[in-house]
Amino acid sequence: MRGFFAALRMTSSKNRNKPRVRVRIQPQMSTTEMPTRMLGATGEKVSAIGMGGWHLGLPTVSEQLAIRLVRTALDRGLNFLDNSWDYFNGLSELRMGKALRDGYRQKAFVMTKIDGRSKKEAATQIEQSLLRLGVDTIDLVQHHEVLRFEDPHRIFDPEGAHAAMLDARRAGKLRYIGFTGHKDPHIHLHMLEVAREHGFRFDTAQMPLNVMDAHYRSFAKLVVPELLEAGTAVLGMKSMANGILLKSGIVTPMECLHYALSLPTSVVITGIDSMKILNQAFAAVRTLPSFTEAKRAALLRKTAKAAATGKWEPFKTSSIFDGTASTPKWLGEEPERLQALMPE
Repeated sequence: MRGFFAALRMTSSKNRNKPRVRVRIQPQMSTTEMPTRMLGATGEKVSAIGMGGWHLGLPTVSEQLAIRLVRTALDRGLNFLDNSWDYFNGLSELRMGKALRDGYRQKAFVMTKIDGRSKKEAATQIEQSLLRLGVDTIDLVQHHEVLRFEDPHRIFDPEGAHAAMLDARRAGKLRYIGFTGHKDPHIHLHMLEVAREHGFRFDTAQMPLNVMDAHYRSFAKLVVPELLEAGTAVLGMKSMANGILLKSGIVTPMECLHYALSLPTSVVITGIDSMKILNQAFAAVRTLPSFTEAKRAALLRKTAKAAATGKWEPFKTSSIFDGTASTPKWLGEEPERLQALMPE
């Protein structure tokens, strides 16, 4: 594993003369069943596996089961909770909010995401998420679905969503700021570049990290080294791509989780819709030491041909995962000064 971490930390030639921030994201065992890792340079410790919030709103998951899953996870040491303003029209946040009552908020590191690109829309969504989650402060709020090359410019516009994030942070409504995306690693790199141009470093960045990603438009190869150098926490998602990777018939759930956990991630976010799947997540961290360099190499050889064209990562090659593409009103309006540039 050391050789792999070292390779990911290598910087491109244009960055070799920059001051380097070395952030070692290694598991640190807690007193519970779940190991913890450092959240980049924030100083926060979070569980190696996080609970995906989307699954909590599924029609097949009752409110009672959703609350039970969250509370059982927190009791067992899984503290990182993922969510988004748009999941099932707010149902996922509402259910998580109910689970956080009765003292459970103190056990959780709560993350949610907003879609708004305008300052007005982003501010509205942050307020709605606070209400649904029933908290005074959200630990981490992320710009959701940075999928287009224009998204960073919209977000960092003087009238853009980032201004709303900074206002909310100053008001104590959120603690850390990050962004997510699943389309192309070059868009992530562009987001990081635009942020630097505005003098800002993200606390976290979330992206697909899985056994197929390694072979096609790879976030692990292109983005992760940049994040490690900057001290920005690496949040992995789509380790199984909602089960799509498993349909290839090439990999098992445990192989998928082991691979993602073996990367220098702060947390691997996975969907959990049953006690069986929750137990699977804990089994993955318990058995991670058995995932050797040799097993990793064999797994990558096994997946290379199937992954070469992105067939099993449709979030990269199609729009079926793009909520903001199907519902563009979530993004909000462009600034009036820009709209005025167009002829009548």
